[in-house]
Amino acid sequence: MKKNRKLVEQIKKIEIQKPADLIIEQIKELIMSGVLKPGDRLPSENMLAEAFEVGRSQVREALKRLEFYGVLTTIPQTGTFVASMGVKSIAGVIANILHLQKEDVESLIDTRTVLEIHSAELAAQRATEEEIEEIAQAHRAFCARREQGDRALDEDIYFHLKISEYAHSSILASLIALLTPDILKQTGQFDQMQHRHPSQTINEHARIVEAIQSRDAEQARNAMAAHMEHTREFGQKLLQGRSNSKE
Repeated sequence: MKKNRKLVEQIKKIEIQKPADLIIEQIKELIMSGVLKPGDRLPSENMLAEAFEVGRSQVREALKRLEFYGVLTTIPQTGTFVASMGVKSIAGVIANILHLQKEDVESLIDTRTVLEIHSAELAAQRATEEEIEEIAQAHRAFCARREQGDRALDEDIYFHLKISEYAHSSILASLIALLTPDILKQTGQFDQMQHRHPSQTINEHARIVEAIQSRDAEQARNAMAAHMEHTREFGQKLLQGRSNSKE
């Protein structure tokens, strides 16, 4: 029995990689081997999709992620090129991109917390009256779906994306949008816990909206911080649940 436990502790979890991750990994290998050099133009999306034997959407996802982090550069009506930086630097950036896609609830929530808090603060300062009304409408749509007993995951994400959009910081909004697929993936596992307190998230969202409407940047920051702390608690419960299931 003791021997079996020791053996099990040495076994690594099998991770199923997404097609986009595999495409990114292959592009990294092509760069490291010198087949692709800084400044080289990549084949078209269609050609890459045929070569990788995947859909264009999966190729596009991989290229967009690489472009976002500066590994690739797209010039309209010309093409997509490998960035003019050192091969080792490119390899390091790609390694970080792939690492960010691993399932890591705590790191995801830590990163999201910093971004969301700052976006709420900026939205209170920068959003126009029309934009603030759009944020309020997103909140009302979320409430309506929740009152019907629905998880309202799409409406939840849309609410947060609207706040980041109207913070009027393109990099901040892009970072939050980049995290959205992982947020969707992880939040889907919080369903049971979320339904135990259906009004808690509604009340937290309402306080964020009220602070933004009042142009109170500090209160908007505090309200979002409290909301994200609630999310952190869910993440910790999820991690604890996984740990217990393995024992």
